[in-house]
Amino acid sequence: MTRVLAVSSVFPPHLHPQAEITAALARFLPPGSDTALLRRVHASVRVQSRHLALPLDRYGPSNDFGTTNALFLQAALELGGRALALALAEAGMAAAEIDLVMSTTVTGLATPSLEARLAARAGLRPDVRRVPLFGLGCAAGAAGVGHLHDHLTGRPGHAALLLSTELCSLTLQSTDASMANLVAGALFGDGAGALVAVGEEHPLHATGAGPSVVAARSRLYPGTEHLLGWDIGHWGMRMVLGRELPELVRLHVAEEVEDFLAAHDLKPSDVDTWICHPGGPKILDALGEALALPASAFAASHRSLAAVGNLSSASVLHILGGVQSAGPPPPGSVGLMLAFGPGFASELVLLRW
Repeated sequence: MTRVLAVSSVFPPHLHPQAEITAALARFLPPGSDTALLRRVHASVRVQSRHLALPLDRYGPSNDFGTTNALFLQAALELGGRALALALAEAGMAAAEIDLVMSTTVTGLATPSLEARLAARAGLRPDVRRVPLFGLGCAAGAAGVGHLHDHLTGRPGHAALLLSTELCSLTLQSTDASMANLVAGALFGDGAGALVAVGEEHPLHATGAGPSVVAARSRLYPGTEHLLGWDIGHWGMRMVLGRELPELVRLHVAEEVEDFLAAHDLKPSDVDTWICHPGGPKILDALGEALALPASAFAASHRSLAAVGNLSSASVLHILGGVQSAGPPPPGSVGLMLAFGPGFASELVLLRW
């Protein structure tokens, strides 16, 4: 089975309490907007602090899409390079030993893609296989782990790296008073993460303290495409966020989780470690209730959400890193990584320590 050797998370230097961000965004809203609603939304999402790609006073209505995307490229390359180097150092590997690099982002556009721009400076081989992902959104961290597992199952002597770089703050429409934009402005933070994994015939497979990947599953839910994604135009990326999502998670994603676990002779109560994307407190609460889980099941997700906000695809890497740094679960423990994204879609990864 695929073995995770290392996982890293890095953040921009601009860390602000939620109250400071709330006050700044309230100043940007058009005259007559309900700033009390903005403050209620910000207070309800259980986020205490977030890292931002820019100093707080650099945000506002004056940044057009081109300017913002140029800022994305600059910051994403710096953050992504740090995350990649940190994960490799933790794994005890040189960049030239990586056979596949998969990179994901949904908060900026880059052609050549981020991993191509980083390859030479990071020391990746010119013949490294590259798989850039865009459009999977928050689900891409879990999906990336599943895709790495697919590659390493077919090439068990290989080493692979997943890089997630998300600068969510640069997509914010500061003058948009819609509920979707208010929620996005309350939830999302900036950061990058990287994960190094090897196949079962790789020399370092037996040395890692990280989990093994047992299986992965992707699922699209037809007729839900309109509920989550971007509305992209000259203004940039405007959040599409349906209020039906928590109920969709309750009704359908919970059933998908139960079915996936049953295929491996497991039940939700058998999962020792939940690495669930913190899409927001309503999402976590709905899923926990539907699966009849104890309040402590998503504690790692709630801690990540409070400390750094929703990092889109990088969140599950941040949560997994927190689990590992707290002391890996006992041998034989079962873990489930799950995330949700545009499509509407879910991604599930079964782990075992």
